[in-house]
Amino acid sequence: MGRFLNKGNEKFERFSRTKYFVDKTAFLNRLLELDDDEKFICNSRPRRFGKSVTADMLVAYFSKGADSKSLFAPLACVKNDKFLENLNRFDTIFVDIQAQYAEARIKKVQANEYIERNILKELQLDDPGVLTGQETLAEALAKIFYETGRQFVIIFDEWDYPIRELEKDMTEREDYIEFLRGLFKNSDARDYIRLAYLTGILPMIRAKGQSAVNNFREYTMVKPKDFGAFIGFTEEETLALCKKYQIDFQKMKEWYNGYYLNGTAVYNPLSVVEAVSNNDFDQYWTETGTYEDIRELVNINMDGLLDCILLMLSGEKISLNVHGCKNDMHTFANKDQVITTLVHLGYFAYNCRTREVYIPNKEIQRVFHDYASYGCHDRFTEFAGYSQEMLVAIQNKDQVLVGKLVQLIHNEFVSSIRYNDENSLCCVVMIAMLASLRNYHKAIREFPCGKGFADLLYLPLSKDANVPVILVELKWDKSAVAAIAQIRERQYPESLEDYAGEILLVGIDYDKDTKEHQCVIETYQKHQSICTSNRG
Repeated sequence: MGRFLNKGNEKFERFSRTKYFVDKTAFLNRLLELDDDEKFICNSRPRRFGKSVTADMLVAYFSKGADSKSLFAPLACVKNDKFLENLNRFDTIFVDIQAQYAEARIKKVQANEYIERNILKELQLDDPGVLTGQETLAEALAKIFYETGRQFVIIFDEWDYPIRELEKDMTEREDYIEFLRGLFKNSDARDYIRLAYLTGILPMIRAKGQSAVNNFREYTMVKPKDFGAFIGFTEEETLALCKKYQIDFQKMKEWYNGYYLNGTAVYNPLSVVEAVSNNDFDQYWTETGTYEDIRELVNINMDGLLDCILLMLSGEKISLNVHGCKNDMHTFANKDQVITTLVHLGYFAYNCRTREVYIPNKEIQRVFHDYASYGCHDRFTEFAGYSQEMLVAIQNKDQVLVGKLVQLIHNEFVSSIRYNDENSLCCVVMIAMLASLRNYHKAIREFPCGKGFADLLYLPLSKDANVPVILVELKWDKSAVAAIAQIRERQYPESLEDYAGEILLVGIDYDKDTKEHQCVIETYQKHQSICTSNRG
């Protein structure tokens, strides 16, 4: 048993004994069903979606350096003839690419040569009569296969680290791509490889419209195929954890649901486990990452990218063309390619059936809100400042300022939304009110109350019960006064008394001739309303 060749099963065994372990071993049976021409796999997922755990599971199953029969015996995988025939039968090479690049930097050596040399040393110790020590890695594997008949399982975790972190014109990055081609694309690779499994955040890098290693089958956040249920927690698995530890499942769903992979609802495992462990719903996922991903990509702002992001944050879904993305974090031809990259990183979710992209859940909404407060001083941060001012203006009943801010946000940030009805006005107001996500639930559109439907309703989070409910009625080319009158005539506030003692009634109108917004705000409390003055 070596560091790279034929590792043991200790890591997966330890993980399987953890308190919140969710059994995903049925994935092994799915892999064993693959035909010979499907054995080159690149399975990409965002950070902390279970990629490394899956890699450790594959090592525990395939590696000759482990005896895992008793480990897998109580688990969900089906122990049929095919499963038992492949259990711990293959020479298995496992490499954490990110860790090896870090080591190479410390030693001040070329990373790709460092990785190849380390693996070759262990191969030569294992097969001293076959190898001379002068071979490349691909040559060594081919020699071993043709002389002994032994095939290899090769598992690269964080395979895309050089693609994400190195500049596109760096020699080391291009050398890494050639290293992959030499190992997996040569004429002998189909013979000496039993399974090649690459896992990382990004799909295969593309050049001239094709994958750089185009014999790999790709399973991604935009095209998960039938792997969706095997990476991340499904809704059933999340519900089972909530029942076992008496956690509010509906809150879990609001905070961490929203990724739908080929029809399967998938939750971020890290966030779910942290919420269960702490018995508290919060933003856990990005504590392990960085806001630099968002900053660099959002600042590109090509083709109205910021408009699209603000629309999604307000609850809208937008059409997305996922084709043509280079998957390299550097090369973008249009906003769709930037958004597709953010889908791969986990900041947006994509429905491959409707071909729409959207913000998946409350945790991701918080990510963008916190990013805007991060002090980046970009356009998104500038917008967030105006949105926060808008929320405060409503709570302070500053009607004139509310009208001015809606107008400013429309003109400066989402001018692509062309006014032609109340629905377009509603989109702009929801965007202007994005700062509410810190203290309120997601805005509810067309909320049934009284004798009709309120255009927008903002209900406070339980921890912020002292802030007022905000009820918004919109008019297009009529008047804000008429909006308030409709709220009262249809008795909207009466049905909301259980939510809070104070309800702010907000009427907003857009005048198509003057191209100005007007606002009226009144306070409703226990059937007694106090009308503010200075209607703006």
